[in-house]
Amino acid sequence: MPAIIYLQSGAAMHHAIGRLAAVILCLAGLSTSSQLHAETTWERIQRTGEVRIGYANEVPFAYSDLQGKVTGESPEIAKAVFARLGIKTIKPVLTEWGALIPGLQANRFDVIAAGMYITPERMQQVLFADPHYQLDDTLLVRKGNSRKLHSFADIARDPSLKLAVMAGTVEYDYAIKGGVRESQILQVPNTIAQFQAVKTKRAHAAVGTRLTMKDMASKSKGRMEAVEVFHDDPAHIGYGALAFRKGDEDLREAVNGALKEWIGSDDHLRTVAPFGFDRGNLTDKTLADFERP
Repeated sequence: MPAIIYLQSGAAMHHAIGRLAAVILCLAGLSTSSQLHAETTWERIQRTGEVRIGYANEVPFAYSDLQGKVTGESPEIAKAVFARLGIKTIKPVLTEWGALIPGLQANRFDVIAAGMYITPERMQQVLFADPHYQLDDTLLVRKGNSRKLHSFADIARDPSLKLAVMAGTVEYDYAIKGGVRESQILQVPNTIAQFQAVKTKRAHAAVGTRLTMKDMASKSKGRMEAVEVFHDDPAHIGYGALAFRKGDEDLREAVNGALKEWIGSDDHLRTVAPFGFDRGNLTDKTLADFERP
């Protein structure tokens, strides 16, 4: 009799263990299923009908106008593209240029819409869409350009010269590669600080995109000018694009599809014309061109 009781108890225990294992497997399956079906950024944007864009104040790429409205080439591109995707609400988030990628990675916003150039270093940190413009750089100098600055080499030749560069931009690396010493570079947080550095003679020149430098010159009341002929490496032509978090491939692909249909159209050119962009800024490059070794 005791032996029979022992066998029955063992069977009951075996059955209980089996049920417990089944419950654990079921819970594990539910957890795995939940992970597999976690909402993506693009799914959330579609569900809520709104997307958050990060920008830094840099005319004409992205900035707040006198009425406080966020505009510029990149935000207007984002508005038009997301409207084509059925997303009507754009929530802009202002940050400094150097904080754009960290802010994106920290989920402060969903898309960088700031005219950011595609570079190998940035491609390690974010997903870029296909570029929607190409643009070269130039210098902002005081009227008359008395130092005859037309290249990084011209600045490098005189160690006393200072060059204002916006922190976190590719122009810092370009200047260093062009022979400019670190001691000659004044790093500042934004284009307003570049403008002030040249205006107050803390810097002899500032470097940035041709459109930005021309815009600052136009606002200087004749005291500054954008160098018309700037001798630079052709490889430094910048290609600007929207950027997304790693893992948001579905969002990037949706945006790329809308961009492909719209960029180069009459509507697109009308949209970017107020910011100084025209057909000459169009590019036929795609992201694949930057991914090739």
